[in-house]
Amino acid sequence: MALRLTEIFFSLQGEASRAGLPTVFVRLTGCPLRCVWCDTAYSFTGGEASDIPAVLAEVGKYPVRQVCVTGGEPLAQKDCLLLLTALCDAGYDVSLETSGALDIASVDPRVSRIMDLKAPDSGECARNRWENLDCLNARDEIKIIIASRADYEWTREQLRERRLDTLCPVLLSAAQGLLEPVQLAEWILADGLNVRFQMQLHKLLWGNIQGK
Repeated sequence: MALRLTEIFFSLQGEASRAGLPTVFVRLTGCPLRCVWCDTAYSFTGGEASDIPAVLAEVGKYPVRQVCVTGGEPLAQKDCLLLLTALCDAGYDVSLETSGALDIASVDPRVSRIMDLKAPDSGECARNRWENLDCLNARDEIKIIIASRADYEWTREQLRERRLDTLCPVLLSAAQGLLEPVQLAEWILADGLNVRFQMQLHKLLWGNIQGK
């Protein structure tokens, strides 16, 4: 059971419904996507070989039950599924941050899946695996990063045609440096979208410091 690990660190969850909760982050190495606005490109390569017992031991050093497995794209490593189950078996409240490009059907049902949909300006819209929508439940969340008005209009269309907000909570955030958050907030209000606007709490506190 081999994993390639970029880092394990302790911080506040910056996004989604768990925002603000002290959380242990397990960042796995590697990602098959190359989104234009990606802020974790350092996790694409390198990392260190590890295994599930070693990850559990490191996670156990921190005094919380919240664990987020992230990347990169963690599901690109086949043993990520085993890691998720092991964390759940150990009693942790586990969330998974995934791009939505890979199959989520086999993820342990105890895990909350925070699944991206890639809007056109990401450069990876064609990689959206729409079949994943059928796997989502109320404990999961859909996240969409918006970089332009065109991205917003695409998102609004997906919300209406695919009724995304009936599947699980939908989170919209502005791509850092590409769209002002206040602009996205105003668009959401103008259209009365049933979504949650979010900003990345960890970046508001610490900027773009790696491991935060």
